[in-house]
Amino acid sequence: MHGKHIFGIPWIHNMIPGIENLAAQYHIGNFVVIRETGERIFESMPIYARIGMHLLFYGNVQEKILQYQSVEHLLREQSIKQGTIYNSPDSAKSIPSFVETYSLDLNELLQPDITKYGTFNEFFYRKLKPGARPVQNLGNPRGICSAADCRLTVYPTVDLSRKFWIKGAQFTIPNLLQVPQDSPTALQFDGSAIAIFRLAPADYHRFHCPIDGVVGDIITNVPGQYYTVNPQAVNEPKFDVFTANVRSILYLTHNATGKRVAFVAIGALLVGSIDWTKGAEKGTEVKRGEELGYFAYGGSTVVVVFPKGVAEFDEDLVKNSDEPIETLVKVCCCL
Repeated sequence: MHGKHIFGIPWIHNMIPGIENLAAQYHIGNFVVIRETGERIFESMPIYARIGMHLLFYGNVQEKILQYQSVEHLLREQSIKQGTIYNSPDSAKSIPSFVETYSLDLNELLQPDITKYGTFNEFFYRKLKPGARPVQNLGNPRGICSAADCRLTVYPTVDLSRKFWIKGAQFTIPNLLQVPQDSPTALQFDGSAIAIFRLAPADYHRFHCPIDGVVGDIITNVPGQYYTVNPQAVNEPKFDVFTANVRSILYLTHNATGKRVAFVAIGALLVGSIDWTKGAEKGTEVKRGEELGYFAYGGSTVVVVFPKGVAEFDEDLVKNSDEPIETLVKVCCCL
């Protein structure tokens, strides 16, 4: 069964024991844990991300390429180009093969008839039926839920996130939020906990509010690169993904504590855009599980920064993240 996640050949895992470990070592995928069962599965990296990784990290001319920023220019150009392609009516013909490739459940969609989608991107940021993702732990006013269908890592402190997961030398909360180190915002988020929600291409690509709160200021279109957000890139020493990529930042006021929470939507390789829906409505009351926005085509990430005293993550998520391995969760599950 696990072999299917790598090559689409169900029997290859039995023929070559340990092939997933070999594949992870050579940067063509990674393991994730299914939260409900504890089962570990191997997910292959999409070919476009694999190519981007090898352009950036592997090969004799890496340093020369990076010096002249040829790779960055190529990734940006291709990301913008692909976004345009998937907004064209002709792109809708790719939907059936996409559904088949990722074995998507159409029954949970608000519009299950794939012929009704005018473009591939319309299907990519598809909506779910009401109730498809019920919010867990609703009775707890301080409860926190997943912001997306995703592969999740959580860390009670930023220092732990850098120890186990984020290896970029420039990753700090001020750099992520693009504020000065000595600014009031930086001081507010000193010692914060963070949750990293990585969305793969197969995922439902709308993102939701993880807290009960009020929509605040939003900083859109922070300029940046279009690097892949795959773990192999995030775990690469001295390579800064989250603080280098294009992103948008929304501040939410947490009802239970009155503290600000930062919700950072990060674009990635082949992502066409970051679009805010209710997240753009400043002053609006927002409940856990309500939609804030969506990503157009590509793998993407949301990083939520919780100041001290707001978040206390479940033990299983912390344990997996410390290993480190991502946990596969659905939007609105409790953290």
